Amino acid sequence: MVEVPFLHGMRRVGGAVAVVTTKAPGGEPKGLTATAFASLSADPPSLLVCVNRRTQLAAEVEAAGRFCVNVLSHAHIPVAETFAGRAGLAGGERFAEGAWGALETGAPVLADAYVVFDCVLERVVEHTSHLVLFGAVARTAITEAAGAPLLYCEGRFATLAEPEPERRVPA
Repeated sequence: MVEVPFLHGMRRVGGAVAVVTTKAPGGEPKGLTATAFASLSADPPSLLVCVNRRTQLAAEVEAAGRFCVNVLSHAHIPVAETFAGRAGLAGGERFAEGAWGALETGAPVLADAYVVFDCVLERVVEHTSHLVLFGAVARTAITEAAGAPLLYCEGRFATLAEPEPERRVPA
């Protein structure tokens, strides 16, 4: 049973937006938009991602043993929308949005992502409706392109605003 206050509360917690990808053992790329990912350790570099077990990606990551967390910038809203399923595309069709390549693991990497964490799957933990994927970061790639990170909060995409200059009252 889903607790409604919990869902409403979590909508208020903003998070960075990423497209989590893998290359299925058969060669087809798979991906989905996610905000449930976090740093786990700096030494050795590792992170975790939570994905719904009903998604194609969950099974494919387990089979492939690799995944990539492509953190998006504000310029990537169309990519986020596509991989969230809002464009009506599935599987490899989603990769028509954006320019994709690969790094060490072979998982799809968005060429101009804000930052990329290319991971080898180390462990999977099943918890209720989701799988928690633990990844050893094989490579981190940071884009030189300017821009602000894409965030998701209250059911919409947003970005960081520059703080207003401090206003001083004349003495």
